[in-house]
Amino acid sequence: MPAREFNFDGLVGPTHNYAGLSYGNVASAKHRQLTAHPRAAALEGLNKMRRLWELGLEQAILPPQPRPHLSLLRSLGFRGSPAAMIEAAYRAQPSLVAACYSASSMWTANAATVSPGPDCGDGRLHITPANLSSMLHRAIEAPQTYRLLRHLFAAVRDCSVHEPLAAWPALADEGAANHTRLCREYDGPGVELFVFGRSVFDHSRPAPGRFPARQTLESCQAIGRNHLLRETQMVFIQQHPHAIDAGVFHNDVVCVGNQSLLLVHEMAFVDQDAILADVAARFAAVCNDELQVLQISERELPLADAVASYLFNSQLVTRPNGRMCLICPSECQEIETARRVVEQLVAGSNPIEQVEFVNLRQSMNNGGGPACLRLRVVLTDEQAQALAPGVRFSSDVHDRLSAWVQRHYRETLAPDDLRDPQLMGESQAALAELAEVLGLPNHLLEADEPI
Repeated sequence: MPAREFNFDGLVGPTHNYAGLSYGNVASAKHRQLTAHPRAAALEGLNKMRRLWELGLEQAILPPQPRPHLSLLRSLGFRGSPAAMIEAAYRAQPSLVAACYSASSMWTANAATVSPGPDCGDGRLHITPANLSSMLHRAIEAPQTYRLLRHLFAAVRDCSVHEPLAAWPALADEGAANHTRLCREYDGPGVELFVFGRSVFDHSRPAPGRFPARQTLESCQAIGRNHLLRETQMVFIQQHPHAIDAGVFHNDVVCVGNQSLLLVHEMAFVDQDAILADVAARFAAVCNDELQVLQISERELPLADAVASYLFNSQLVTRPNGRMCLICPSECQEIETARRVVEQLVAGSNPIEQVEFVNLRQSMNNGGGPACLRLRVVLTDEQAQALAPGVRFSSDVHDRLSAWVQRHYRETLAPDDLRDPQLMGESQAALAELAEVLGLPNHLLEADEPI
């Protein structure tokens, strides 16, 4: 049955702020404690969605999660009214308040790992929400992400939404940001690349010395088993520790793939030449086609520039006319090495025939580019029709959401603004109206505790 790839973009929440909570994320640390612009951030994200929709791509929306996450503070021993808990937590440790207000669910590349039916032994679409256990502000997202995905895909035939893996250090899972699917056609079989930073049991592997490796091999293997993936269609690949120490906290900062094309930095993986040869051989056997690998050298694009420009965090997509397009952050125009690489890619002998630059400055300042903001899901036409209809993107949805953002989002949000008790009410009121706009049940976007 014909299938298409959908981009489920995260809608930036009204509490978007720069708390610098993501250790190992260079951009997040650089902008820590600066004033954020939530309204601009949300509109930038919506404009990116609209541009992809205009290019003929399938686009859907994942709403922000309710904030503040007051049950986090209550579990940490804070008591009293919501305002009292926020104030007490802020006095004790401001980062705890920033964690319970975090809008990081906007980066839906971390929401889940997705395997389409052609790859799975039972022919079903399998989705596993990420536990995100490496970071406190992200670990609180997993239960809500599971509930949301269960609702959105409830009527989708032949679809299994699994519970997140147990939030143990051995099973740390960061979702699709460390997962790439290669295929000839979206509705055909593919090869799935699972990239990990460390193994809990194999201590002989090289390890980073500066920043932590987040994803474990064991979590990748567990997801592969739960998705009933065939051994011939899985490759487990270790991130290069030098890349992690350079700020490559997720693989999608140095690698992006689409159909039969893989764009990768030469410092992305351990034993990269052997790994790429293995991937190409598996691709040929499974997909009956040749994999084209475009490897960008350190000389062409130093790791520091790859991290600063987020070139590899571009979205590599196929338009309805069959031509590939690279959706790049505008930083790729501003950093000379990245700009030259993009120009060479478009002019070279490869499927990329078009480049689009998008302004995502607010997200980029927090370490999230175009690919961070989307979760890729391959759906048949029948499955797409069964999705919760309110989350399908259109120009009308764009206009209604833009107006909603203008009504509810603050223009600026400084670090001290998180202790403002009015922010809680503003956020809840915004999401209550958003549930109506997207046609979602109120309980899906209600706060864990009423204000």
